[in-house]
Amino acid sequence: MDLGIRGKSALVCAGSKGLGRGCAEALAAAGVDLILNARGTEALEATAAAIRAAYKVSVVTVAADITSDAGRAQVLEAAGAVDILVTNAGGPPPGVWSDWQREDFIKALDANMLTPIALMTALLPGMIDAGWGRVINITSQSVKAPIAQLGLSNAARTGLTGYVAGTARQVAPHGVTINNLLPGIHDTDRAAALDAGVMKAEGISADEARARRAATIPARRYGTAAEFGAACAFLCSVHAGFIVGQNILLDGGATNATI
Repeated sequence: MDLGIRGKSALVCAGSKGLGRGCAEALAAAGVDLILNARGTEALEATAAAIRAAYKVSVVTVAADITSDAGRAQVLEAAGAVDILVTNAGGPPPGVWSDWQREDFIKALDANMLTPIALMTALLPGMIDAGWGRVINITSQSVKAPIAQLGLSNAARTGLTGYVAGTARQVAPHGVTINNLLPGIHDTDRAAALDAGVMKAEGISADEARARRAATIPARRYGTAAEFGAACAFLCSVHAGFIVGQNILLDGGATNATI
């Protein structure tokens, strides 16, 4: 399927690895030029080189912490006006309610709620003026069904979801859509870190920790960054203009809900 977005530009945050890279590659495959952001220079440049070689698109790299004011300003200056924004930032550490203090919540809100809002605030006016734009926020399945040990993420990402619900309806008349992608467990560094926590707590092997988690997913496997990226690219396409303010699960059926 021709997604109809060849020649457009996209800012993809945390795009050097995992789900962010999956989104970047899928957009590049559709002919989209990229502004690619991540904190680590080495992984970022390696990813950019691979994407340029494979898809023959422009890739501008900005190594910066998108959750900081200075890093965000650097990224936005390099990006200029873009057609597509994919927001993404690593999730807060797991724990239990008694572990978390006010400072922990502020850090989680800054990374997983206020940073995406700041990026949208900066870039939505240009999309509105152009009469077309796409925003995809990578959030979490915990927005639909909270995960107890991810309370910081539950709180911050649910706040972002509420913001998007209203804002998406305000910008839709201008040809701009905002939607959220809610990943379950995918084969990424984040999943490996969570599995490592289970290994340590229960004294089991990495393979056993992974097998246990996979057994809780109806698809009986972890998702891949490539299939996540394909979903992102479709939502950014000309075919998805009637999808507005939605929260789309990519979790292999793990969230047990009718709606």
